[in-house]
Amino acid sequence: MANVTLRSKKGGKMNKNIMIVDDDPVITKYLDILFKDHGFDTCIATDGNQALNLFRQEEPDLITLDLEMPEEWGPRFFRKVSKLKGFNTPVIVISGLQGRQYSIPKATASFAKPFDSDELISCVGNILSG
Repeated sequence: MANVTLRSKKGGKMNKNIMIVDDDPVITKYLDILFKDHGFDTCIATDGNQALNLFRQEEPDLITLDLEMPEEWGPRFFRKVSKLKGFNTPVIVISGLQGRQYSIPKATASFAKPFDSDELISCVGNILSG
């Protein structure tokens, strides 16, 4: 799959940025490597509180979101971030919880843990190239 890139105003190349929100260090490391291997930039938050601050700072192009985390659960984070003016960032839920596809109705996609990395990369590519 080709890398998805943007052109900056100065003509330079700028990779799409994916924010990984998950409290499991194994998952965050795996997603970080997976996305970077496919030409994406990443930023990582381990709970919803941290994610809200990181979202404001990084303005990611896409969010992968776990549902069950300490401090601030994924659905609560989503409610807060979706109220920010101009929010239209696609969200992919990645969770082991039952009913994950219903927890964030506006999510672009939902994947169960463990997930198929090829399917996830294909989904991300489709979302970010559109």
